[in-house]
Amino acid sequence: MKVAIIITHLIFSMCSQLPELTGKVIGVHDGDSITLLLDGKIQLKVRLEGIDCPESKQSFGSRAKQFTSDLAYGKQIILKQSGKDRYGRILGYIILPDGRILNEEILIAGFAWHFKKYNKDQYLAQLEDTARSKKIGIWQDANPIPPWDFRKL
Repeated sequence: MKVAIIITHLIFSMCSQLPELTGKVIGVHDGDSITLLLDGKIQLKVRLEGIDCPESKQSFGSRAKQFTSDLAYGKQIILKQSGKDRYGRILGYIILPDGRILNEEILIAGFAWHFKKYNKDQYLAQLEDTARSKKIGIWQDANPIPPWDFRKL
């Protein structure tokens, strides 16, 4: 557990050059994309850093969205920005009111792949591996299709 805390602390220190924002989650588009309301008037679409959830038409897509919604919808959260993706969307880690990190919780529950192509965080990779070995969430399927492959179809 100490290692996880240290790794999380390192991630956040790397993100410290970008502003930390506080907002209310007012939309959950899918398991890894949410909309925040900042200052009661500015809406910001955020893509969760380091994970890729099944698409809505994929197996477990709606369950991933529901899981994200159950944890975050309507709650005041902290966004630790990590940058922008190739489409210009804000990327970040979402800190829930109880201090847990939404990105990690989704991996722990088995509702996402670690997006290794764009994120090299070994802790996130370990969370995926643990969920995979326990066969929870998407890992219950014999051959789950990664969303990046599904999108190509």
